[in-house]
Amino acid sequence: MLKKFLKEIVVSIAGKQAEGIIDLFDGNKYVNEFIIAKKLNLTINQTRNILYKISDYGLVSFIRKKDKKKGWYTYFWKIEIMKSLEFLRENLLKKMEQIQHQITSRKTKEFYVCERCNIEFNEENALVHNFMCNECGEIMQRKDNTPVIKEYNRDIDKLRKELELIDDELKTEREKLEKSKAREKKKEDKLKMEEKEKKRKISAAKRLATKQTKTAKTKAVQKTKKVKLKPSVKNARQKKK
Repeated sequence: MLKKFLKEIVVSIAGKQAEGIIDLFDGNKYVNEFIIAKKLNLTINQTRNILYKISDYGLVSFIRKKDKKKGWYTYFWKIEIMKSLEFLRENLLKKMEQIQHQITSRKTKEFYVCERCNIEFNEENALVHNFMCNECGEIMQRKDNTPVIKEYNRDIDKLRKELELIDDELKTEREKLEKSKAREKKKEDKLKMEEKEKKRKISAAKRLATKQTKTAKTKAVQKTKKVKLKPSVKNARQKKK
């Protein structure tokens, strides 16, 4: 269902030839534009034109990498699933709003029709033409709006069901995003803890080294004092004799 929605979006923006591009995108992975062109059997310029059109709506993103040998840049693309679904959702809401406006108009206004020419007129235009068809001269008949309103209501119901499916897909994608963020945070917290533990060990090692250095200096001083003391003691004994 997700692919169906995404294909519907890109076709509405870039035409039927863009439909196959959705099959080449794989989640959050970036795809080489030359691979896309090859799979779609299009030139690289045709492929870029499609991607640029979709990009104008913010529904795809790209990164670029420089070829160290040839010196030019290659672009890698991915579909922005959340933005695409939200874009489609907004379009559906606009369609529903337009249809609802038509329903309200049919319920509150009078319409007339020339049955021979099958041309419809609103009340103002019918009055301007004295309720006679300007094509054939036949008298206009007041139109029963009930079937039209029923058809509009069926369209509304259909769009409402599609909207529910889109909302389900959006919910699924948001849950995926939240899980991804949680994994990233867990990974980040782990790295922070490892870095903290590393710093603690380094600090402890420095303190130990400092302590060992002080101990060594103290022992050296004490040893020096003992060495200096021995001749003095010897001299004192000689004087007693």
